[in-house]
Amino acid sequence: MPALLLALCFTLTAGLSAEGQYEESTHIKLATTTSTENTGLLAELLPAFKEKTNIQVDVIAVGTGKAIAHGENGDVDVILVHARSKEDAFVEAGYGVNRRDVMHNDFVILGPDSDPAGIKGMTSAAEALSAIAAAQQDFLSRGDDSGTHTKELSLWNTAGMTPSGTWYKETGQGMGSVLTMTNEIQGYTLTDRGTWLAMKDNLDLSVLVEGDPVLFNPYGVIAVNPDLHEHVDYEGAMSFITFLTGPEGQSIIREFKKNGEPLFYADALK
Repeated sequence: MPALLLALCFTLTAGLSAEGQYEESTHIKLATTTSTENTGLLAELLPAFKEKTNIQVDVIAVGTGKAIAHGENGDVDVILVHARSKEDAFVEAGYGVNRRDVMHNDFVILGPDSDPAGIKGMTSAAEALSAIAAAQQDFLSRGDDSGTHTKELSLWNTAGMTPSGTWYKETGQGMGSVLTMTNEIQGYTLTDRGTWLAMKDNLDLSVLVEGDPVLFNPYGVIAVNPDLHEHVDYEGAMSFITFLTGPEGQSIIREFKKNGEPLFYADALK
């Protein structure tokens, strides 16, 4: 059955009650960016989703590039990521269907209060990276093809630079680990604001550059195409997408805060 037709009728599929709940507990697999896990957002969303649908979500938290690769390979049923150009390419290539906006936050550049590169208050993120490079100050990169890494590379491209040298450290780690490492050496890094807010009480770092429009960070959810991978649980994936972008999921995202500050802003019901 074509995916678009499935999208129209998945709630009527045998095995679902009239309320959209599976009669027996089942599992779906979600590949998602580390920021949704490091912030604690999934710990709020997934129990509520299971209670509503009787679906347990098994999470693979990796960088966006790896999450998308899991979707391409049919290793998971649904992906939740934040690199719009890669998401669009995933859908256009036929790997995913029914992409929906979920939420957004923004990226910020962190560094020590001493700020040896002198970037504090700069309004251009690319110029700030240029200043860090010129000062040969330690910069820690995700280096993992994540959404954050993708944004970082685009900023270096805008700055007309290819970073290299001992000051530029590619970690291959998730955002939480990179923030911990950056704190240990008192260097600079690019992070999504949500992970920063979730961890900042344990870090001796400050937001030095923010507000540049290019630092906008939207998240999207996409079902893996069942026409390409017949074994995926498309109905379960669409149940998750419906929950995440519906009133209950969007309310959880909207109310999810750290010290009174929102980590994400809900987008699906604008």
